[in-house]
Amino acid sequence: MNARVTSIHRYPVKGLSPQALDSVELAADRLIPFDRRFAIAHGSAPVDPAAPDWHSKAHFLQVMSVPKLAALETVFDDATTTLEIRRNGRQIARGDLTSRTGCAVIEQFFAAYAKNDLRGAPKVVDLGKGGYTDVDAPFLSIINLASVRDLERVVGKPVDPMRFRGNLLVDGLEPWEEMGWVGSSLTIGTARVRVEEITGRCAATNANPATGQRDLTIPHDLQRGFGHTQCGIYVRVTEGGRVAAGDALSVD
Repeated sequence: MNARVTSIHRYPVKGLSPQALDSVELAADRLIPFDRRFAIAHGSAPVDPAAPDWHSKAHFLQVMSVPKLAALETVFDDATTTLEIRRNGRQIARGDLTSRTGCAVIEQFFAAYAKNDLRGAPKVVDLGKGGYTDVDAPFLSIINLASVRDLERVVGKPVDPMRFRGNLLVDGLEPWEEMGWVGSSLTIGTARVRVEEITGRCAATNANPATGQRDLTIPHDLQRGFGHTQCGIYVRVTEGGRVAAGDALSVD
């Protein structure tokens, strides 16, 4: 096996665009720093901004139910916790997600942009060192690019691997090889992780990450071609370390 990390991504705001990283320092039982730390909650969500806790994705704006979120370009700055939202390269909103004023600007934008999809006035929520991931655990997601290429054979069209919103994209494996790794430990760069689950896929993957249009039927095609609706794996960091694009991945 000659598997390597081809790219690293985090999603500072749940449901919005990814941020590519050249490298990342991973810590045991933690997400990639800032991954899904923020989210845009429905006004009806039982989320207390003063005492945030994990809640399921149904309480937030997400690509599965609001695919046009994928059409927004976002830029996040760690040092200032500032989110910039762009459309066709033009800035349309900008605010510090840790300040009330900055949150209000972002909330006002989504109140207009997603007005037909919201349940109550939107609110920016911040989970601090945690993240509003789809499972209530500090899991990173890994996507095997060979599996995505095999899925393309069934779909009959190109499938952008970013549809799967993974943290680490890896190549050099056999298609679907990762499906047999549950319970195994992996070394990636100088970090070690344990494979916890295979990742089930929902309608969010139907949305084109460039246009926000629903133009494929990924869960249906997975079921039709492979008898399941899974693609990718969830892992938990067991020993911290540095991971960079180009680093080797091995099964211990």
